[in-house]
Amino acid sequence: LHTPMYFFLLNLSLLDLGSISTTLPRYMASSLWNTRAISYLGCAAQLWFFLFFITAEYCLLTVMAYDRYVAICKPLHYGTLLGSRACVHMAAAAWGSGFLYAALHTANTFSIPLCQGNAVDQFFCEVPQILKLSCSDAYLREVELIVVSICLAFGCFVFMVVSYVQIFRAVLRIPSEQGRHKAFSMCLPHLAVVSLFVSTGIFAYLKPPSISSPSLDLVVSVLYSVVPPAVNPLIYSMRNQELKDALRKL
Repeated sequence: LHTPMYFFLLNLSLLDLGSISTTLPRYMASSLWNTRAISYLGCAAQLWFFLFFITAEYCLLTVMAYDRYVAICKPLHYGTLLGSRACVHMAAAAWGSGFLYAALHTANTFSIPLCQGNAVDQFFCEVPQILKLSCSDAYLREVELIVVSICLAFGCFVFMVVSYVQIFRAVLRIPSEQGRHKAFSMCLPHLAVVSLFVSTGIFAYLKPPSISSPSLDLVVSVLYSVVPPAVNPLIYSMRNQELKDALRKL
């Protein structure tokens, strides 16, 4: 039951590494050398890579919810439903979705004329900050794409919620306490990662405008772009018994 999970964890680790490498090293270099300028193409490339890794990770987390659902609710069919070829196809679909979404979003964002200067008030190039520089008429085109994106993200979120409802129902029917504990331990790391990913993203993009400020926007951007990929490996490693024993000794 663990082989597909570790395959997906490998992909998740690569996406986390790519995501944090897109923003943090550039910001640290700019702070170290006190250079705040970034080229137009550099900004577009940074946005594309960030959207690519974030979108692919969200899709992969959706796939991993299905993996946990099959492992707990349909264990006898696990090898059939999640064979090597199926796992590769699902992971490829997640990466491919990230590629297409990033290409569409980046092309649409940077095709909008900029009428409000060229200063991005953020530590990396992200869509909301770039849209603040755009002309009002062209702005509506990007808003339509954002609405579609929210609908797709909500669909993935509903899929994960439904999967976990079925998982919890199946776990509660397990007669032994040890069996229930083992089943929950398989799901809790993934659930924690999803909760952190979704909560930081929602707060970043759906926070009330009344509490928005440049300093808060900076903190929130760091929160959702740096914290989840940095914390995810720690969350999943908590299942490692050797790590647990080391923490108890501390």
